Amino acid sequence: MPPPTADSSDIRRYTPEETNGFHNGNAESSKPKANSAPPPIPSTFRDAFIVVPPEILRRIVFSSAKGFSVGAGIKGGLALFAILARFARKKPPRKEIVVTNGEVIVSALKETLRYGLFLGTFAGTFVSMDEFIGAFGGHRRTARWRALFAGAVAGQSMLLTGLEAQHTSLAIYILMRAAVLASRCGIKSKRFGRICKPLTWKHGDIFLMCLSSSQILSAYILYQDSLPASYKSFLNKHGGKDAAILQGVKDIASGKPFTNLHAIKKYYKTTGVDVKLDPNMKVPCSIVHGNQSCGGHVVSFLGQAYKRALPVYFPVYLIPALIVHRKGLLKRPFTILTKVLIGTARSSLFLSVYCTSAWMWTCFLFRIFKRCNIPMVAMGTFPPGLGLAIEKKSRRMEISLYCLARAIESFFTCIADAGYLPQSRRIKRADVVVFSLSTAIIMHCYAQEREVFRSKYLNVLDWVFGVPPPPCETPRCKDT
Repeated sequence: MPPPTADSSDIRRYTPEETNGFHNGNAESSKPKANSAPPPIPSTFRDAFIVVPPEILRRIVFSSAKGFSVGAGIKGGLALFAILARFARKKPPRKEIVVTNGEVIVSALKETLRYGLFLGTFAGTFVSMDEFIGAFGGHRRTARWRALFAGAVAGQSMLLTGLEAQHTSLAIYILMRAAVLASRCGIKSKRFGRICKPLTWKHGDIFLMCLSSSQILSAYILYQDSLPASYKSFLNKHGGKDAAILQGVKDIASGKPFTNLHAIKKYYKTTGVDVKLDPNMKVPCSIVHGNQSCGGHVVSFLGQAYKRALPVYFPVYLIPALIVHRKGLLKRPFTILTKVLIGTARSSLFLSVYCTSAWMWTCFLFRIFKRCNIPMVAMGTFPPGLGLAIEKKSRRMEISLYCLARAIESFFTCIADAGYLPQSRRIKRADVVVFSLSTAIIMHCYAQEREVFRSKYLNVLDWVFGVPPPPCETPRCKDT
């Protein structure tokens, strides 16, 4: 697929020596002369700076600014909706939470600035390394590995998100994205095509979601400390159950005596329900939904879950629309906003069905087998992943990879805490290493295998980093 067209100001300029005569598409002038010599390498940094065209400096500055705007826009937009939801919350915060609204706003501003600097530095570093290596080593001679190396170096900018905080979830997610791109390259490769053929399975995204669901939802009930703090908070909100209820299910699944039946009764009394709990129960349905039947609980929970999901997905669709379709929004605002509303409604239905079916399937299995244990919880949390079929096909792999990244992190945290991976605790900033490796693969694919990207992602990358030169000026042109 040919690269998208762009203004001439977005294309890197090259001297005749660098392009070996690829000017104005003249194929005859591309043949090197017998007595031609490679361009001289500047001896000092000052000389190198003098020969750098102003377009290169412009590309670096603009890429940094655009990267900052993307990072700050996404993080700031999500933070803004979270703050608005906090202000609109009718129920007062719990007594143990003493964070004021002012502190929340300051924290949101700091996070917005931090992620803006992160992506701005990443974009500026990548473009700088790309141009620097190309200037000293030749753009065509270094093209096969230049983006790979520049992406790895730019990945170190992840440290700007916090020197102490680990960002394992983000690193693993980007690694999953890199793996998808690498697999697409492998599928079209003659050498690796057969090996990668299973990755073309039509419903592989749903299967990955089911696997991820089994680990994530089991951890949500049995071992929440294995989940990232932000994701744990997300699950606690959309799981729709009080901590006392989850503890009760955990006790019976682990085969331990109940430790908080009084707390569960007290919680239900606050909702106007007087529930009776048997300390010798084998099935925790009365703990999960009180005096409701399993079917009645599913219906009522689905409506509540849908209301909770709507505020989550509205910014997820609106913010990218403002960034990706910024020009089309002025020409056809009704069409784009309609797609935003439809996408929000559809994704909210997916999340609400996903959460509802988790409780439905666990109750169903508990009733069938007349018992509740850890394997039963794992089995009951596998089918909810089928709810991903509600989403658009283009979004399924994105969601399944997002959840798979968190499932992998949770799984390894569980086995590490169990003592099976004691050495893993000694690895410091492994997230930065994984992130750098992933960005190296992604940027290499961006420079060499652009057709493996979906158009919407490619448009964003082209806007931030600048459209690469035409094929005749890149690595695909071999010296003759």
